[in-house]
This record gives sequence, C-alpha cells and structure tokens, in this order.
Amino acid sequence: MTKVKFSTKNGKFIGVESSGHTDFADEGSDIVCAALSSVLQTAVLGIFRIVGVNIAYETDAEKGYLYAMLPKDMTEDQEHDADVILRTAYLGVSDLYETFSDFIELEVE
Repeated sequence: MTKVKFSTKNGKFIGVESSGHTDFADEGSDIVCAALSSVLQTAVLGIFRIVGVNIAYETDAEKGYLYAMLPKDMTEDQEHDADVILRTAYLGVSDLYETFSDFIELEVE
C-alpha cells in the first residue's frame, strides 16, 4: 500500500510525502503506482519550473518514497501558485483513492 500525506499550514498546501508500493500489479504493470507517481512528480516539476521555487525534494524508487516540502521564504505569488499546484495534485490523488482505496492511504494534516 502507498501512503500519501499532504501537509498544510494556515489553510494552504505546503508539501507532500508518499511511501510504499501500491502492489496493485507486478512491477512494470502497476497502473495505480504509475498514475500516482505521475500526479505527484508532475506537481513537483510544476513547482520547480513554473513557480520557480527550489522545493526540498527527495525520492527513493526502490522504497517507493517521495518527499517534497515548500521553503518558507517564498513570495505571496509563489505561495499561491505552489498551493494551487499541490491542491490540484491532492485532487488527482483523491480521485485515485476513491477507486483504489485498497492500495492507497490518503491523509491531509
């Protein structure tokens, strides 16, 4: 099972952490893992390249681990744009969770 935890502060999304493998199918055929990874990694890329923020980012493919946390020194516009991207990623993960809740655990703190 993959555990996904979105972090919030003052009503804004500030980061995401994901760990574990969904085990929906064999490695290379796991569409749930692929979809989840695509949603989260696209959000991180958007924050790096569109928002222009050096988000703290760590991955470990073997463990199925992804960690991404926004820095504290952002402009108001960067905070807004990063929140929109992370909130959109949350919607994508939520949609996957609705269909594949046996393989994904979702939390917002």
